[in-house]
Amino acid sequence: MINSTQVSYFILAAYFDTGGFKYLFFLLILSLYVFIVCANVLLIVVICMNRSLHEPMYLFLCSLFVNELYGSTGLFPFLLVQILSDIHTVSAPFCFLQIFCAHSYGAVEYLNLAIMSYDRYLAICYPLQYHTRMTSKKIAVLIAVTWLYPCFAMVVLLSLRSPLQLCGNVINKVYCDTHSVVKLACSDTNAINIYGLIATFSTISVSLLLILYTYMRILKVCYSGSKQTRQKALSTCTPHLASLLNFSFGACFEVLQSRFNMSSLPNMLRIFLSLYFLTCPPLFNPVLYGLQMSKIRVICKSLISKAVY
Repeated sequence: MINSTQVSYFILAAYFDTGGFKYLFFLLILSLYVFIVCANVLLIVVICMNRSLHEPMYLFLCSLFVNELYGSTGLFPFLLVQILSDIHTVSAPFCFLQIFCAHSYGAVEYLNLAIMSYDRYLAICYPLQYHTRMTSKKIAVLIAVTWLYPCFAMVVLLSLRSPLQLCGNVINKVYCDTHSVVKLACSDTNAINIYGLIATFSTISVSLLLILYTYMRILKVCYSGSKQTRQKALSTCTPHLASLLNFSFGACFEVLQSRFNMSSLPNMLRIFLSLYFLTCPPLFNPVLYGLQMSKIRVICKSLISKAVY
């Protein structure tokens, strides 16, 4: 039996020899990461520097883009190093830091999408009372809870993991996650498993219930409202729903491939499914919102035109 304090590193067994193609994979991953950073930073700067965008909807979007940078930065630099390396190991402290980043990123994403749906609900269902209901203090509290709750939940989760005794150090993934580490334990894991289920279920269920309730109310208003109201709802809610579905699919892929035996699937496909929720939303969201939101689109075009000329 190996005590968890004696495990100084973990072996990531999902990597395989790609020969000369590793440089191609490196360039592809690097290009994706550069695009994600540039796109999200551009939109964050646009929102922060333009007073016309200092509205609740855009402030929540800014929080979402910051989270995309946070989640992708917790993964992509690590992937780039591992792709070029011949030995695929990760130190135990960095492994737990990566677990903290990946899981807190997922929780922040769901909570951020939930408060964005609440904001759209107030704007469409109570347009005349919107600014009295969505005050600066409420915005600050909602954003603070969105970020602080997942961080607190992950601190508790990792503290429950620390007493575990591990009987191995081989993780069959390309990055660290809680479930893979807990599977290596040869001591009682009931406490961490129960807490993990409660924390995950409460975060996802509360977020999805709030989103479901707000969209039911929005649909009711749209059904009985004017054509202008329906167009406003469609223009602001479509990117939000697309973002929610994209991230939810990725989260489902990650849960399925982590908890069920998918050895019958090709290795590359399993790796892609495990990385989807950390790569596609940061790539997808800035493009989606940048193209769909007319105010952001116009300001971005103006900035790019000034930079070119």
